[in-house]
Amino acid sequence: MATRKAHLFLAQVLVFSVSLPLAAVQSGRYDEAEFGPVVRAYLGYLRNEQEVVDDRVSRREVSSGYYRRNSNRIKALRQMAIRLARETHNDYLPELEAVAADEFGLLFERPRPASSFKVGEIVKNTFRFLGTIRSTETFYLFARLDPYEQAELAEKSTSRLKTDPAPPEVGPKALSRSRRVVP
Repeated sequence: MATRKAHLFLAQVLVFSVSLPLAAVQSGRYDEAEFGPVVRAYLGYLRNEQEVVDDRVSRREVSSGYYRRNSNRIKALRQMAIRLARETHNDYLPELEAVAADEFGLLFERPRPASSFKVGEIVKNTFRFLGTIRSTETFYLFARLDPYEQAELAEKSTSRLKTDPAPPEVGPKALSRSRRVVP
């Protein structure tokens, strides 16, 4: 009987110890000591941004819709920053952008459907798509490539153009030229 109680107690401790960190990750809770100075500074910046948004809504300078969207955007940025810092174990964060589907025009001249983005995909040699975060509404998160990454991508694309032969001409004009009979 005592062994059974001990096993039950150990099982409860195990479940609690596993579920507590998972709940902290899902709720966005974190310990600042977990991160380096760069990540802590970014999280502090997001905290300050939330204070500004809170202050502006309390003074009735912004609409409740504006307040909700920007508060949710800040939450999404915080979640992605924490996720990146934990996954990479690195005290570095790229410049992050969080946009709702109706805001793609802010980042791209000719936006494409939100569902067409793949995680890790480089978009317009400027952004890497990181994924989506649902914070009341869905935000699409992008990391702006640093200038070195952009230069490397540009160099690769120009060298590829130089080494690849011109693609064969296809289409109606190509067909009409190939059928042309010269007298």
